[in-house]
Formats: sequence, C-alpha cells, structure tokens
Amino acid sequence: MELKQEIMQNVIEGKMPVVKTLVEQARKAGLRPEELLNQALIPAMGVVGERYTRGDIYVPEMLLAARAMKAAIAILQPHLVQAKVEPVGRMVIGTVKGDLHDIGKNLVSLMLQGAGLQVIDLGTDVPPDRFIAAVREHQPQFLGMSALLTTTMPNMKTTIESLHAAGIRDSVKVMVGGAPLTADYAREIGADLYARDAADAARRVRAMLVSAP
Repeated sequence: MELKQEIMQNVIEGKMPVVKTLVEQARKAGLRPEELLNQALIPAMGVVGERYTRGDIYVPEMLLAARAMKAAIAILQPHLVQAKVEPVGRMVIGTVKGDLHDIGKNLVSLMLQGAGLQVIDLGTDVPPDRFIAAVREHQPQFLGMSALLTTTMPNMKTTIESLHAAGIRDSVKVMVGGAPLTADYAREIGADLYARDAADAARRVRAMLVSAP
C-alpha cells in the first residue's frame, strides 16, 4: 500500500501516532504537502463523515479520526504555508453567549479542517460583537454558531440581527447547529444553513463552496 493510502486508512481508523509517523515518512519521501492534504487527509475525513451519517461509526470514532487528521495537518502546516497553499475556504465558529458547551463545536471545527477549511475558533460564550469583529477581521465565507441550551438559542438570532445592523450580513453565510436546534428554527432566525452534526456541517459547507461561482 502506498503512503497516501496508508495515511488515509489510518486517519479513518483514528490511529494518530501511526498517522504522524507516516506523514513524516511521506515528507521525507518527497511527497508534496498539498498532495497529502488533498489526496489523503481530506478524502479520509470524507469517508469518516459518510460512515458516521450511515451509522457505521459514532462520535468517539469520528473524534479519533479528526484528531489524527489534525495531528497530520499540524505537521504539514508550515510546509503548506511555505508552498502558499490556500485553504478552500475560511470559517469563523463559536458557541453563542451564555453557553459554555464546546464538544460539538470542537468536532465541527475538526471536521471542517479535515474538509480543507481554515477555521477561526472563538471558543464559548461568544457575544455578538466578537462574532462581528471576527467577521470583519478574517472576512470568512462562513460564520458558524453553536448552542446546546434552549435558553441560549435566541442569541443566534441576536447575532444575525447584529450582523445586519453592522452592514456585513450579506458578506457571510451563517450556519447554526446544536442538539436543540431544527432546520425550521434555523430558517426562522434567518440562518443560511443548518447542520444536524459535524459530518453534515462539513458536507454542507463543502457543497456550497463547490457550487459557488
């Protein structure tokens, strides 16, 4: 099995130490960082997302795979920068004000990185003004908001209204997600995208990037 296939398979299986070793071997063998990213890591996370959606694996397995992928990207990152490899997109993400839950948000962040995006993670308890400042600074194509509490869900609508007030709503696609959310609620508050889980988030963002003019 060639190195790229080995890396892909071990990412899928969540074997982080093996992945790190194989990525180092691949670099020494002269494989380009963008080649490893686009032909091993991103396809691996695509498979993981598909398996999760089918119910073949669950959150723990997906998290292991995502961590293995992140470890590989950490090794490749300096080389990707040096080679001037641009991410396929950029996303600001955070858990809304009043909510300190971050497991789901962190997994979404990892899956998006696995899909080739640059993710600016603002953490938890993020007020509207911090989301607005991050959108202005980083100019992402996407803004992702997470909430796990029904009491903090309204802060998603408040943030979207603040984006309108700041005159930057049209510059970014807003994705929302979290256990208590529904697609209907996402539409009601004016979000562009709703993701039911991390795999769905990565798939929807990638699809929108591919369809963009």
